Amino acid sequence: MKLRAASFAVLMLFTACSISADADRKYLVLPRPAEFKGVPFSDGVLVGGMLYVGGHVGIDPKTGKAGITAEEDAKFAMDGVKQTLEVAGMAMDDLVSVQVFCTSAADYAIFNSVYRKYFHGDYPARTFVQAGKILGESRFEVQGIAVRRTK
Repeated sequence: MKLRAASFAVLMLFTACSISADADRKYLVLPRPAEFKGVPFSDGVLVGGMLYVGGHVGIDPKTGKAGITAEEDAKFAMDGVKQTLEVAGMAMDDLVSVQVFCTSAADYAIFNSVYRKYFHGDYPARTFVQAGKILGESRFEVQGIAVRRTK
């Protein structure tokens, strides 16, 4: 039953997302709150077996607002990365490199506590950088590169 629910969720995500192709590239755009519609970027670009995941901020996709806590922000950002990977037919464990930008390095441990829950095996290479202000008053922005695993 859980497998059916998960398959249905992925199917709904595929139908709700915009995917356009340009020769050997597929541009992925997830559903966005009204204030983020029409922004000039894709959530991911799939080229062959590689997916370049654009920056996902800690914004609740339903409200368009940052999370109340650093933990919520981290979860929203990581959920955006995960959804982009799923639309491309990939999983979090396909990530090979991740960059995390944060407004305060004091949130490092909080971010890590959320981040760990998204992986089953080894972790991708990662950079964690304290930056200035992040879009939407979020505390985090996460981007990455994934390589489709051969079976």
